[in-house]
Amino acid sequence: MTAKLTMIYANPVDEEEFERRYKAHKELVSQVPDLLRAEYGKVFPKEDGTPRPRWRTADLYFADYDTAVAAFDHENGMAVGRDAFDLATGGVEFLLSDIED
Repeated sequence: MTAKLTMIYANPVDEEEFERRYKAHKELVSQVPDLLRAEYGKVFPKEDGTPRPRWRTADLYFADYDTAVAAFDHENGMAVGRDAFDLATGGVEFLLSDIED
């Protein structure tokens, strides 16, 4: 049973600064132990010109729930969490999900 940690980043105060720092954040993510793969997305702008509902998402995949939890108990995982909160001037949400086949 694969587990997925989804990080949902709200619209940042400074978009350019967020994007600059996000590159380094992705490098931190790559150092999380037992990470199977990571997918990153940028939310499309709304066609009517109103603000995007969120800015970015990141989906981190692990073999199972216990592996995901252990990965974020590790110093590299904790560093990612701290960096996510520091980076996300508009806020960040975390969702840990069981991937159903």
